Amino acid sequence: MDPQATTRPKSSPHPTSAPRAAVLYAQPGIVVTVDRFTVGSSSWPVAELTHLHTTRGPHDRVAVRAVLLTGGTVAGVGLLLGFTGGLQRLTAGAYLTLGVVFLLPVLLALAGDRWRPPAYELWGRRRGTDELLFASDDERQFGQVTRALRRALEMQRYGGWKDPLATVDPWRPNR
Repeated sequence: MDPQATTRPKSSPHPTSAPRAAVLYAQPGIVVTVDRFTVGSSSWPVAELTHLHTTRGPHDRVAVRAVLLTGGTVAGVGLLLGFTGGLQRLTAGAYLTLGVVFLLPVLLALAGDRWRPPAYELWGRRRGTDELLFASDDERQFGQVTRALRRALEMQRYGGWKDPLATVDPWRPNR
């Protein structure tokens, strides 16, 4: 028997701490608990968030500008050749080259989306206004944060969550 256990008073003079909220996701700068959703310095009570939806953010500005500039240049050259009558004097190889050049803006757009894809965005409604809650380039992290926040919302709505398999008494036949 522990000698200190007999000398310790039964009731502690310190109040017991409040139960901690279950942490559903925690990474540097991002914490999702049953009660709060925190990203950087912004924090929202989970109970106030509704209408969660995900979207993709805008395309990279550099890629968009490159596509517009290249498309405009190619269209200008095509119009200039068309109005000057130069298209009638071109050879088959020149037409093939023009066709490849006209594909350049499409290839730039595809390359820009591949190298700098649009960010994944999580939006929600709070007090009647839509707010950007979270944005990430990492699809895996975005999915984990989104699932954690949806679980937190379900826990808030249904007053907690228990493992359904642990609370059910399975049926067994009488033998």
